[in-house]
Amino acid sequence: MEITLRILCLLVGYLLGSFLTAECIARRLTGRSARDLGSGNPGMANIMATLGKGPGFAVLVGDVAKTVLACGLCWLLAGPVLGHTALLYAGAGTISGHNYSLWHKGWGGKGVAVTCTWLILYLPVTGALCCLAGGLAVLGLGYLPLGAVLIPTLAVPIAWVQYGPESGIILLLAAAMMFWRHKNGLHRIFLGQEKQFFRPKS
Repeated sequence: MEITLRILCLLVGYLLGSFLTAECIARRLTGRSARDLGSGNPGMANIMATLGKGPGFAVLVGDVAKTVLACGLCWLLAGPVLGHTALLYAGAGTISGHNYSLWHKGWGGKGVAVTCTWLILYLPVTGALCCLAGGLAVLGLGYLPLGAVLIPTLAVPIAWVQYGPESGIILLLAAAMMFWRHKNGLHRIFLGQEKQFFRPKS
């Protein structure tokens, strides 16, 4: 029963996560796919950079909403049996769907907003602190990929200690996915070629 509920939460999260808010907004406003705009990533940063703050904020709201919806549904369906584990698998499914969308043949975003929302729901205080640490890293160093991978990485030992090995392993997989989605940006940081945000233009 518990294994079935875990799979159910993964599937619910994956199906809802596969809904790409950025793609809908890009097509609504421009008639073009988000992959044809700016960096081609269907996320808040790209939409904000190419279409403005309003559409970028709308993408953020949509990505947060689908994560909350997935976690809320799974909490209602499986929470009485699984407890917080329902949120663990719902969030993991939502990230997977966002990054590798079923509706867009495996094309998707990088999952930063979805990951942050999930961590705040699953680890309310410590998850928020992990997100804050990632944000401070971006403000301090200017590298978005670095802040993105730092957030789930910091959450791994916290989840392990708070909820046990299963939680730690799922968070480790989420961190590995974040590293993979940002591998090009991390490589550019190593080469000194990555754009730094919050830095004066030379």
